[in-house]
Amino acid sequence: MTEADPRHIPVHIPVLGSEAVAMLSPHAGGVYVDATFGAGGYSRAILDVAGTRVFGIDRDPTAIAGGFGLVERSGGRLTLVEDRFSNLAEVCAAQGLAEVDGIVMDVGVSSMQLDQAGRGFSFRLDGPLDMRMGQDGPTAADVVATADEAELASIIYIFGEERHSRAVARAIVAARKDAPIMTTRALADIVARVVRAKHRRDSSGDADIPGLADFRQ
Repeated sequence: MTEADPRHIPVHIPVLGSEAVAMLSPHAGGVYVDATFGAGGYSRAILDVAGTRVFGIDRDPTAIAGGFGLVERSGGRLTLVEDRFSNLAEVCAAQGLAEVDGIVMDVGVSSMQLDQAGRGFSFRLDGPLDMRMGQDGPTAADVVATADEAELASIIYIFGEERHSRAVARAIVAARKDAPIMTTRALADIVARVVRAKHRRDSSGDADIPGLADFRQ
């Protein structure tokens, strides 16, 4: 499978894009922050209002690269910053923004990540067990390979709300003794075998495999 060119990401239409932008009520001369730029759906809608200025933040370098075309078309009204939305105050200060007219954010994994197998977010499409929003820090494969059973169980229970977390962690530790767990499908199969009696796997692949979102960062 050929990976999508990050410079040509398909236009993504946010589910509640119109409603969210309507709440912002953008106006000429207004300055806005799109704290989770993604594919630029909110920024694009705000920029459709003449005279607006947008600062887009995203920790995913692929999203930033995919927004370069919109930056060019905006005529200098869009600035993109590769950072986390948790650093919103610091980003605004660095951009010289003492105040803004509105902030919008759409928190969570997007179809941009799920539709690209190479990013390692999807369990419908097999790919490397990565799951990093950015390119820094350990991959999910690193966590699965190095965390002890108690730590894995804690991650799965707290972040995945999986009541069979101890059994899943035990199965992961046993499986990695035989071979490294390097792909999303390998991890999904381990989890599915453990919880199959209690959870029915959804045919779409991504939405209903318990315990698997726990390693996304």
